[in-house]
Amino acid sequence: MWYSLFKVLIFVPLVRGLFRATITGEGNIPATGGVMLASNHLGAGDTFMLPTLIERHVTFPAKAELFAPGKNVGRMIVAWFLRLMHEVPLDRSGGRSSLEAFRPILAELAKGGVVGIYPEGKRSPDGRLYKGKTGVARMALAADVPVVPIAMFDSQTVRNRLGIPWIRRPRIVVGTPLAFHEYRAQADDHQVLRYVTDEIMNAIQELSGQTYVDVYAASVVAGRVSAQEADKRILPRPGYGATPPAITA
Repeated sequence: MWYSLFKVLIFVPLVRGLFRATITGEGNIPATGGVMLASNHLGAGDTFMLPTLIERHVTFPAKAELFAPGKNVGRMIVAWFLRLMHEVPLDRSGGRSSLEAFRPILAELAKGGVVGIYPEGKRSPDGRLYKGKTGVARMALAADVPVVPIAMFDSQTVRNRLGIPWIRRPRIVVGTPLAFHEYRAQADDHQVLRYVTDEIMNAIQELSGQTYVDVYAASVVAGRVSAQEADKRILPRPGYGATPPAITA
């Protein structure tokens, strides 16, 4: 109820009315059943624009520490809002196995829910598409659900004439679902996880037309990889030159 109320009263007027956002290909999202939406990540508005523009309820994983209210009023409000919107916590502390950390997300998919994820992990620092993390493949194979590639356009925040943060005519393009049922039994095989992730990222790139950089965005943002080094890691597509892994029974 709260999700629908916030969506209708706040986000639809904002996204459709003021930002004048559009979406094409929404019919590619299955009407029922568990599904993952994998998107490029350009701006802070991506997370609320996609759920606003599609009919189904979308759940985005949020880092687990945001669900702990703490003593700060702002933290309390964030934790309350995340729980109200039925978001799921993602433990990124590294203290548990990857699959165990994804357990709340897998439960959402098992219930037939829609989970949105940004495989790059962070917003692109320069508008290019960066290497995807294999968590998207691990979840898709473990839950045995289709992955729908999505491309965001012009969703970066800019300042309008009054200096107010704004998003100008963003667009969303939804691609056709990808299925990887044949690799379900190999969900712990790193080569398989890398291949599936690269195939998902390639589908996103085909929609977005972005230049692909074969390095993690987090490494560039943190300064561990320089802009010059990132330029040397440009490839025609994710997984360029790799061969599909063998399918085992």
